[in-house]
Amino acid sequence: MAFTRTRGAAAAVTLAGTAGISLIVAGLAAGPAGPPQPEAGSHGVEQHHRSPRPVLPRSAPLRIDIPAIDVHAELVPVAGDPHGTLEVPPLDRPTVAGWYRPGASPGEAGNAVVVGHVDTRHGPAVFFNLGRLRPGDIVRISRADGRVVTFAVDGVGAYPKGNFPTTLVYGPGGPGAALRLVTCGGRFDERSRDYSHNIVVRASAVR
Repeated sequence: MAFTRTRGAAAAVTLAGTAGISLIVAGLAAGPAGPPQPEAGSHGVEQHHRSPRPVLPRSAPLRIDIPAIDVHAELVPVAGDPHGTLEVPPLDRPTVAGWYRPGASPGEAGNAVVVGHVDTRHGPAVFFNLGRLRPGDIVRISRADGRVVTFAVDGVGAYPKGNFPTTLVYGPGGPGAALRLVTCGGRFDERSRDYSHNIVVRASAVR
């Protein structure tokens, strides 16, 4: 699998190059259409259309809940290895999502990034239905300090792996707290054992 590479000392907020993130090990028998994809026009409103909420100090996230797609998952920290390759959650725990630890924590100023597998050889994984989200859907992140940060989805997009929206995902973001959810999508290529696109959800803190 090909993973997006970090850019040296700037790894806290950016990823280098245009390669997309691969978050699967094998495609499902889900038909040729693959996992659900964003609707045309679901890119949604820009983040600055929402009034920014007060930001919080740093605290590790423990759990993510997305009621609209029935996601209720543990969060584990992920980062980059010494070769600059982005880590992903372990494949033997497909219901777990990963928080990109070098970036912002959910509720801090900037973009907090959460990644999750779309599927494994055995069935759907934590973010299989991420493409079903629509602007206005709610995402809640429970933090180690006891706070729960609520985000509202601003937009959902599908991006070719060769044109991954690095700045959109990893920042720098605006003055408020934002969230990016990332998984694989598009069509599954049996030869490369990978999906053609990444699904990216943009959300802003609302309380």
